[in-house]
Amino acid sequence: MQKQLTATWTALLRNRAARNRHQAEEARFDMRSWQVERRKRTRHLIELGGLVIKAGLVDLTGGNRSTILGALFWIAEMLEGNQRLSVRELWTATGKRAFEADRAQKRIDQSVPPLPR
Repeated sequence: MQKQLTATWTALLRNRAARNRHQAEEARFDMRSWQVERRKRTRHLIELGGLVIKAGLVDLTGGNRSTILGALFWIAEMLEGNQRLSVRELWTATGKRAFEADRAQKRIDQSVPPLPR
């Protein structure tokens, strides 16, 4: 009787582990519309965070979130003001130059072979 209970308990644990693995696998490839939209939004937010880092705001502010948020509010005020078109054009041109410089640097990095060790 003890052997049967032990065998049943072991089988139950194995079954439970298999079920958990199956559920985790399904969750990884879940394509429901709300899940897809959530992943798109998450990716977008991560990209925006990367722009904050690329602009050097994290280093310049010591990572102070209040300072960064204040700067972003100031940017929003500038975009709502009466000079919004000229400010937007200036910032867009500056951003494009930064992206182009980054792309050019990546091409250079890829064309230079690594130094031998």
